[in-house]
Amino acid sequence: MGIGNAVQLDGIPWVRVGYPTCGSGGVTGTALQNVVAGFHSHNIHVLLIICQAASSGQVLFATQQFDDVAQAGADAVQCGNEQMKYGPQNMYVTPADFARFYDLCSSAVHRLQPNVPVLMGALDPHVGGIDIVPLYQQVNYLNQMQAAMNSSVHPGGNWQWRDHAIGLIDSWHNGYPNQDTNSLYHLFQFWADQFGVSINGDLGKHLWVVEGTGCFKGCGLDPSNSYQVAVSHVLTLISDVQTARRYRVPFFYFSAKDFVLSGITWPIGILDVNGHPKPLRQDLPMGARALEMSCSTGQVRVVDQVQLLAKMYQGCSLPANYVGILSS
Repeated sequence: MGIGNAVQLDGIPWVRVGYPTCGSGGVTGTALQNVVAGFHSHNIHVLLIICQAASSGQVLFATQQFDDVAQAGADAVQCGNEQMKYGPQNMYVTPADFARFYDLCSSAVHRLQPNVPVLMGALDPHVGGIDIVPLYQQVNYLNQMQAAMNSSVHPGGNWQWRDHAIGLIDSWHNGYPNQDTNSLYHLFQFWADQFGVSINGDLGKHLWVVEGTGCFKGCGLDPSNSYQVAVSHVLTLISDVQTARRYRVPFFYFSAKDFVLSGITWPIGILDVNGHPKPLRQDLPMGARALEMSCSTGQVRVVDQVQLLAKMYQGCSLPANYVGILSS
C-alpha cells in the first residue's frame, strides 16, 4: 500500500516515483539510484514508473532509459502509463509498439532483478460496471499486444498477457453517495474474469491499483459544493482502501498533495498544496471531525487524512458509524 508523488509519510510503506519521461521533477542515473536508496534506508519500498513517448521510433525504444530504470534498484517497475489513452493528453502508442517497449523495459529490469514485478503499463480510467465497451476495448488492445509480441517481437513465441500484471487507475467517487457506489470493485471483478482468476484469489498477482482517487468534477458531483467534494473525497479514500485490502490488491493512493493544474486546484490529495496534512473533512478545521480507530496496539484518535490512510493501510478498523461522523 503506497502513496504517489514520491513523498515519504509516516506509516505508508510504499511510494510511487516517476522517471523524467513521466513529467518534470524526475531524475536519472546516480541521482535516481540515490533517491531509491534513500527510501530503502527508511524501509520504504519504491514503485518506479517509466512513461512512454507518444510516438514510435528512437525515443520510444531508446535502451538507455530502460537500463537506467533497471539500475535504480526499485522494488517494482511500471513500464508505460495509460498507453491506450486518446485525448488532449494523448499517451497512446500502438499495441505493436507497446509490445516492443514493454519487452525492452521488462527484459532490462529482469536481467538485474529477476523477481521484481514489472507491470504492463496502466489502464486509463473507466467506470467499473458502466463502461463495458471501453473495458473490452482495453482487452482487445492487450490481445493485439500479445499477437505482436509473438509475431514481430519474438516470432513464434507463446507470450500471454494473462501471465503478467498490469496497473489499474480508478478515479470515481467510490463510497459516495452510498457504499454501493464502487467502481473499483466492479473493475476488480471484470479483470479477475479476464485474467481467469477468482476475485478472492490471486487477483493481486495480475492487477495493481497504481492510481486510486476520487473525482470531483465531470462525474456528477458539484465541484463548487465544498461539502460534497470533502465528504466524497474522504469516503472514497476509505472505500478504495477497504476494497483493495479485501481483495489483496496492491494499492497506491494517487497524490500525496493537492495541486494546481491550468489554474484549477485539484483537492484530491491527503496534504494541502503547501504539504500540510488535511483534516478528515477538508472543508472544516482540523479536529472538527475525528474517528476512533481500533488497532492492534489499542484505540487511536485520527483527525487528519495522513493518519487515516496510514492506519487503514496498517489494518486498523473504523468505528461502525464512520459514515455518519464524516457526513454530518
